[in-house]
Amino acid sequence: MTAAKKISLSEDELIRSLKNRETIAVKALYDMYSGALFGVISRIIPQTEVAEDILQETFLKIWNSAETYDSSKGRLFTWMMNIARNLSIDKLRSKDFKNANKNQDIENNVDFIDTQKEVTFNADTIGIKDMVTSLKPEFNLLLDMVYFKGYTHVEAAEELDLPLGTVKTRIRMAIMELRKHFN
Repeated sequence: MTAAKKISLSEDELIRSLKNRETIAVKALYDMYSGALFGVISRIIPQTEVAEDILQETFLKIWNSAETYDSSKGRLFTWMMNIARNLSIDKLRSKDFKNANKNQDIENNVDFIDTQKEVTFNADTIGIKDMVTSLKPEFNLLLDMVYFKGYTHVEAAEELDLPLGTVKTRIRMAIMELRKHFN
C-alpha cells in the first residue's frame, strides 16, 4: 500500500487557489498546515475531540473567508493561526464548554468509584459493635437503633416512648463513653 502523496503549494499558489475556490487548495491547506494549526488549538483546548472539531471549523472558516485575506497585512499562516486561535478562545469562553467541564460524565467517574469499593466502613472489623455492646443497655439500644439500623433521633424516641431530649442526651453520653476507648 502506498501512502497518499501530500500536496504542497507555494503561498501565492495556495492563496490564488483558495480565492478561486479550487478543491486542491483545501487538500494543500490540510497537508501543509493541519499539524501546526492543531498544535495551536490543542494548547488552548486540551480535549482532543473538541480540538479536532475546532480544527475542522478553522478550515471551514478559512475556506469561506479566503477572499478577506490581505497579504499586505501579514502572511497566510499568521492569518490562519489567528483564525484557529480565535475560534479556540471563543470555544473556551462559551457557556456550553464551561458547563461541560463542570459536569463530568458519569462514565469518567465509574472506574474511580469502583476502585474505591475497598474503602468501606464495617463496624465489626474495627470493633465498634463490641464496644457499643459493652455500654449500659439504654446506651447500647439507642446507638444500635440510630447508628446501625438507621433510625433518626425522632424515630428512636417514638419507638422507645422517650422524650427527644432524653434520647439525644443518652446518645451524647454514650459517645462520650466510647471516646474513652480511643484515648
